[in-house]
Amino acid sequence: MNKSELIDAIASDAKITKADAGRALEGFINATTKALKKGDRVALVGFGSFSVAKRAARVGRNPQSGKAINIKAKKVAKFKAGAELKKTVNK
Repeated sequence: MNKSELIDAIASDAKITKADAGRALEGFINATTKALKKGDRVALVGFGSFSVAKRAARVGRNPQSGKAINIKAKKVAKFKAGAELKKTVNK
């Protein structure tokens, strides 16, 4: 499912216009992005939670040459599915 298909699904499920569904989705994305950028956690009970984790610097390999390369430390966004989502997916 891509973004436009998600907007269509939200609009039909919530019985709102596609424009309203698009604005709601953009609002969710923007609010989540801002919270993660500040280092906060976004938890949606039953669905899951978004958080930021630190990934340590490490040594990797260039797959073409096999030469060792240094990979810098960075922050990454993570999603952990909630119990209800896991249960629904595994039915």
